[in-house]
Amino acid sequence: MAKKNGSISYRCSNCGYSQHNVSPAGRGKEAVEKQKPVGLATVQAQSNTRISTGIEEFDRVLGGGATKRSAILLGGEPGIGKSTLLLQTAASISGSGKTSVLYISGEESAAQIKDRADRLCLDCKGINILCTSRLEDSLDALDSLNPTFVIIDSIQTIYSAEAGIIPGTVNQLKYCANEFISWVKERDCVLIMTAHVTKEGTIAGPKSLEHMVDTVISFERNADDIRFLHAQKNRFGSVDEIGIFSMTEKGLEPVINPASLFLTKRKENQPAGVACTPVFEGSRVFLVEIQALTVPAKASVSRIYSEKIDSGRVARVAAVIEKRCGLCFSDQDIYVNVAGGIKLSESSIDAALAAALYSARTDIAVKNDTAVFGELSLAGEIRPVTKTKQRIKAAEGLGFKTVLSPSDDEKSGISDIKTLIKTLFR
Repeated sequence: MAKKNGSISYRCSNCGYSQHNVSPAGRGKEAVEKQKPVGLATVQAQSNTRISTGIEEFDRVLGGGATKRSAILLGGEPGIGKSTLLLQTAASISGSGKTSVLYISGEESAAQIKDRADRLCLDCKGINILCTSRLEDSLDALDSLNPTFVIIDSIQTIYSAEAGIIPGTVNQLKYCANEFISWVKERDCVLIMTAHVTKEGTIAGPKSLEHMVDTVISFERNADDIRFLHAQKNRFGSVDEIGIFSMTEKGLEPVINPASLFLTKRKENQPAGVACTPVFEGSRVFLVEIQALTVPAKASVSRIYSEKIDSGRVARVAAVIEKRCGLCFSDQDIYVNVAGGIKLSESSIDAALAAALYSARTDIAVKNDTAVFGELSLAGEIRPVTKTKQRIKAAEGLGFKTVLSPSDDEKSGISDIKTLIKTLFR
């Protein structure tokens, strides 16, 4: 190919080496046009840039669907249902006949994947399957089929001879992921790669892998058959949305009305150490139950055991109660849990956490029909939070007769921790 004003360079399709002013006659050489800066104002915005996965909860987490020319990394522990979710997604997308799907599996055989599809009663007519661990085979298939939706299960199993012969190494992960991402960025295609996780729950491999992709999604579970899907990083949407699924014999089914999913159903009065609060996750309100337990410290220093709520937040709320209400926690071991296994991070849970801790320490229960929310300051003030009306409406819709929150109304508003304690425990 003739060069134009020095704007053409040549890249080796085997090793990726590029060089200027080289004759294109050599084997394995292909012309690559050098990119030049352009004025942002002259760039044409694209419409219809998202592809629906056909699964509402998945689309919600992605921000309304998968964005074209984007790369998504899906991490989760073994057996949680990553392959099931992506196979259901592939079947849903290809069912319309407008979107071609390539499923590349380095962990399972084609027969195993077909058995799962039959068990889940999925239509697989539009899905192309490639079972290989070689990067070169995968890239050849991508070039020949030019699919709109690509699934790699998993990226840790893919290897290239250019980066060594052992899959899963840092060099292999970076090299293979970069090749897939580069291919997708040049086409109106979506790439989803599954990833293994460590025992701590983080994605295995170099942190740079998460920086290379556009979206990082975590797939988690609770003690039951409930699965949680939420984004840790999303360049094209919010990271506050959460997708909730139930694992059934037919695969993963979206939970349609999860507002009361995290409440414990009791025939009798709730025990001491329990408080309910409405929380926002993205665009939806959930009523959750915070559970607390205090016991005399077994060592000279008290300890806090809390997985679903940051232990630093628990320590801060306990310290405010001790300072402003005179109830000692410094000689107690504190255990905190959230029913249903959902993780809570927003500041609105402070008031309910304080109520649960006070209830556990005094062994006085909060009434069943009472919910509470608000941010607790170090001065003991209960501060307002966003979307108060929606929280109150959701709580009342689930049968809570009393909802305590920061308000200008003197009858129902709570302004500080002392007022909260007096109102709840008389």
